[in-house]
Amino acid sequence: MTALNGYDAIVYDLDGTLVDLDVDWDVVASDVRAVYDDAATEPPGDDLWAMLEGAAEAGLLEAVEETIASHERTGARTAPRLSFAADLEARSVPVGVCSLNCEAACRHALAKHGLTPAVDVVVGRDTVATQKPDPEPLLTAIGELGVEPERAVFVGDSERDERTARRAGVDFEYVGDGPSGV
Repeated sequence: MTALNGYDAIVYDLDGTLVDLDVDWDVVASDVRAVYDDAATEPPGDDLWAMLEGAAEAGLLEAVEETIASHERTGARTAPRLSFAADLEARSVPVGVCSLNCEAACRHALAKHGLTPAVDVVVGRDTVATQKPDPEPLLTAIGELGVEPERAVFVGDSERDERTARRAGVDFEYVGDGPSGV
């Protein structure tokens, strides 16, 4: 991907970009819905990420986060490596990962595929107080890489990744043919 040349740092999304987490997101949403049901609390909708975003207000953030993270950590153990991961290993500039997945799942997936040495920084959903598409996670990763946002590029597979980059003032490149759902 020659468009990535000329940057002082590259930050990659994880799931759908470097690996394909072995997670059935419908099952995760069902399990998170059960957390709300067990607390006799109506969730803010059936969408997994809406339920996560509403969990703090409902007093369920810890339980919802752990439910999602448990699935992600398990899915990281069997996540297939995607072809674009080879691009990560060939980089001579600092590399980071910024993901909507929990940090532990990111680290497990990177380690499973021997990618840990190629990654200088990992920022997951639970690393900072906000999550993508808020720019804070991406700006945190770029800051830890020691470069200015305008000298970095974010590579991802979703419209959320693109919005994150735009909000952070960072160039963006899609992996593959363009956006996927999340």
